Amino acid sequence: MDRCSCARGNRTKPLVELVSVAICTACTNLDRAGVRKHIRAALATGANRDEILAVIRMGTIMSIHSCSLGAPILIEEAGTEAVASKAKSTVPTPACDRMKAMGQWNQAWDPFFALDPQWTDQFMTTAAGIYGSGVFSSKEIELLSIAFDASFTHMYAPGTRRHIKSALVAGASVAEIMEVLKVCVAFGVAACNLAVPILAEELAKLDGQG
Repeated sequence: MDRCSCARGNRTKPLVELVSVAICTACTNLDRAGVRKHIRAALATGANRDEILAVIRMGTIMSIHSCSLGAPILIEEAGTEAVASKAKSTVPTPACDRMKAMGQWNQAWDPFFALDPQWTDQFMTTAAGIYGSGVFSSKEIELLSIAFDASFTHMYAPGTRRHIKSALVAGASVAEIMEVLKVCVAFGVAACNLAVPILAEELAKLDGQG
């Protein structure tokens, strides 16, 4: 497939391996063999420790979608009275404030922020560190985020739409975004990686019994 790449200083770094690291390391996938393979390939193509570590950190924070899904349902079922006292909380939330200032706050986070602003701010400290670190450009962050949310082990539609919109605003082309989606599809080969060796083993056993 074509390489999706982005300029950084005097070198051009292929993003495809970092996208592959993202798909494999996502907390919804945790493909150990794939992570090792694509980290090795990313290093070979010029990615550095900080870039790969940032991708890994992004793979951990996507677990916030558990709250994106569950918190609105909790509020609906428990009633708005259950969050009234929390909404009036004066607990400082500097990390959340930083995310909002960077334009990276997602309104889908409002329900669990209302339920537990202090915990949300602790969680967002990691997210703010990734978005504000300067390791990746805004465009690169959005392309990687698309890979996490559109991956076949997650398929989180609200996040995919949000990050596609943001990627376009950040200067990504339709072709670049489509390349990320194509990389996601390519990882369907994991079905063969898992099942074909097992099939071969079972067929060998049958042959041995013949």
